[in-house]
Amino acid sequence: MKKIGLLSDTHGYWDDRYLKYFEPCDEIWHAGDIGSAELALRLAAFRPLRAVYGNIDGAELRRLYPQTLRFTIEGAEVVMKHIGGYPGHYDPSIRGSLLTRPPRLFVSGHSHILKVQYDRTLHMLHINPGAAGVQGWHTKRTLVRFVVDNGQFGDLEVIELAEQ
Repeated sequence: MKKIGLLSDTHGYWDDRYLKYFEPCDEIWHAGDIGSAELALRLAAFRPLRAVYGNIDGAELRRLYPQTLRFTIEGAEVVMKHIGGYPGHYDPSIRGSLLTRPPRLFVSGHSHILKVQYDRTLHMLHINPGAAGVQGWHTKRTLVRFVVDNGQFGDLEVIELAEQ
């Protein structure tokens, strides 16, 4: 069993509460628009970090992280890509891969909209953790925590970061 802390769209904004809420987690996943290598390195120093770069991320982050990440954890295949869309409306850049070989979980960011949705056609869970940073039009900053155990996902928690 692994507990995962998931965030996206930090746009270089650091909040010490990331570490507070990810304390019980085994890994941190960042779904892109990290914004600075310093932020990524701070997360990676705290817990193992899996990340993809987003459309605002520069050359340094693009050297550190891939655009798309496919991996298996606790018996579940996961695909993570910053610009990915959502069930029924996947971005053309990832649609073919998802349709050809659907993972158990697809993680994306970009929209700044928190969304957890099951794709009944592909038998795949989709999670967009919303935006953890302050840049953008969103009014709520969010993080997500969940557990992966024997190929299943559970105990999903949405954490709203109210302004301090």
